[in-house]
Amino acid sequence: MQARMQNPAMVIPEAMPAILGVLKATKKGGVPEATLELVHLRASQINGCSVCVDGGARNAKKAGESDERLFAVAAWREAPYFTDAERAALALTEAATRLSDRTDPVPDEIWDEAAKHYDEQGLAALILMIGVSNLFNRLNATTKQVAGAGW
Repeated sequence: MQARMQNPAMVIPEAMPAILGVLKATKKGGVPEATLELVHLRASQINGCSVCVDGGARNAKKAGESDERLFAVAAWREAPYFTDAERAALALTEAATRLSDRTDPVPDEIWDEAAKHYDEQGLAALILMIGVSNLFNRLNATTKQVAGAGW
């Protein structure tokens, strides 16, 4: 595989620090880092971003995730490894990543379950992580960035 071009956030030098600033801010929202990494990994799996799936799994491992949990993220509904709060975050991730899959992209049922486990700051952190993950996924998938190649 060969990338079509360098990652756009690297081509326009001001872009990457801005994106990384948002990413850094998400970690101040009170959501465990491991949960944020699971959110990033799940969005990346949905979007087929090999760079983010690879990097996301590695970062999640550094954040203390077990192999069992990482292997099961794509099938989190059927796996016994996740807390109710993590399940709510993963459901929110799927809904907010697949916006066009239903007429009500993020139904109240999904939102209300997430709001049971996270306060407004935590919800903001989750939404920002989902958004940044989707941004990275779209940059990487569009330009066919290669997993493991680095930037």
